[in-house]
Amino acid sequence: MADKKAGEIPAWSIKGELALNCSCDVFCPCVVSLGQAKPSEGFCHAWLAVRIDEGKWGRTSLSGLNVALLLDIPGKMGDGNWTVAAYIDERASDKAFDALLAIFGGKARGTTGLFKLLVGNFLGARRETVEYVTEGKVRMINVPKVIQGAVEPIKGADPEAEVMVRNTEYWMGPDVVVARALKGRVRDFGRVWNFENRSAEICQISWMGP
Repeated sequence: MADKKAGEIPAWSIKGELALNCSCDVFCPCVVSLGQAKPSEGFCHAWLAVRIDEGKWGRTSLSGLNVALLLDIPGKMGDGNWTVAAYIDERASDKAFDALLAIFGGKARGTTGLFKLLVGNFLGARRETVEYVTEGKVRMINVPKVIQGAVEPIKGADPEAEVMVRNTEYWMGPDVVVARALKGRVRDFGRVWNFENRSAEICQISWMGP
């Protein structure tokens, strides 16, 4: 039986973890400014990856899948005109692929609905191997020949506690771990980027819609 009638958006949810690495010199100013501060380079080039621990789109399971995005933002995040490409786990069923495309494209409304307003140029989505592996405190992301990333929380006074920005209104999640990139290489759609030692963040996510 279909999840919903054609054109209707079913209830959906995603719980898991997000890792992001961008071109900013230090921690991303978008977290506390909610996208109104300029990135340190005046623009934002970034990749992000999401590990879905629990997820559903109506009756379709999204659990265990990973998604990565290439982000090219010309100025303040809140000003929009983003250019985005999506890489969706090759293990996704056709229904799960379409669901993840709707969620990460903003068409599913809810938490990620702002994407529909902010993305001006969508380069497309394709199935890829999207690996999201945690070793110790390091999150390693690999989309072969496209994204090779590794991010690690920065050290604080208490080496056992993460340095965090808490209780924000940031769309990704209220509590964001301050991190740095051990590796951050992107090569696709004419973009050749290297964000090693640049800003990174890790965030536990709980998104839903519509």
